[in-house]
Amino acid sequence: MLVLFTDTDTDLTPEKAKQYDYHLISMPYSIDGKTIYPYEDFDVFEAKKFYNMLRDGTLPTTSAVTEAKYIEYFEPVFAAGDDILYVHFSRAMSMTFDNMDAAVAELHEKYPERKFYEIDTKGITIASLIIVDEIGQMYKAGKTAEEMIAWAEKEVDHFSTYFYANDLKFFKRSGRVSGITAAMGTLIGVRPIIHMNHEGKMVSIGKERGKKNAIRRLLQYTVDRGDDVLSHKIFIAHTDADDDVAELISLLHEKYGDGVNIEVVVANPTAGSHCGPDCVGIAFHSSGRE
Repeated sequence: MLVLFTDTDTDLTPEKAKQYDYHLISMPYSIDGKTIYPYEDFDVFEAKKFYNMLRDGTLPTTSAVTEAKYIEYFEPVFAAGDDILYVHFSRAMSMTFDNMDAAVAELHEKYPERKFYEIDTKGITIASLIIVDEIGQMYKAGKTAEEMIAWAEKEVDHFSTYFYANDLKFFKRSGRVSGITAAMGTLIGVRPIIHMNHEGKMVSIGKERGKKNAIRRLLQYTVDRGDDVLSHKIFIAHTDADDDVAELISLLHEKYGDGVNIEVVVANPTAGSHCGPDCVGIAFHSSGRE
């Protein structure tokens, strides 16, 4: 039997994970020295409370999952005689996968007959979720690990994600966006536009003055780079920015009609620790990543 894994950095919630039989790996963040594991230390993510805390000045930090923790997740599956397919956020964004590799190597010594597969979504939050969702559908349809990996090798770079940031002090501290300066985010009303590139890294590709222009820029990327958009879901993620999401949805309906399949999620707290509140992003099937 093949068991699916993903991680909370992909924005998958326990409720959604159950629909596709995903097992969740919790990606931690820390506040005031206390490390918190999403959906292990709490059942429901209180997004408004969390992002208000960030607005009030809290700056969470994040850390890698330990090798021992990965073994805790994976060993019961191998011990039961099952194989693993892990659909995860971008390797290029975290050293956590070094610990994962070490854990898998150790487990393979103990369970040499077991197989471990992985799919790197080369993204985070909805850049990963849109692929996690497609793989979940394939899994429920009975596709093999090899079939899903072959699909991913061809299709991962055909899902694009763009978002705008509201306050760059979060990105400045994490250093996870290239081509960006903290000064840009201090200019009144200026919102940097960021995307996930083909290497799985966040890159600044421009800026817009005002939220309305930033929202329309997201729509324009969908129109310009979208490919077979209506045959796939469009995912929108936000960090407590409901009104901005509603405006983007309205523009999408104006452009594509009522047949467009839109799913809205709140960005998970670990990723949200890096981007801060009042961000909005969109993920869609595209002609290819830049």
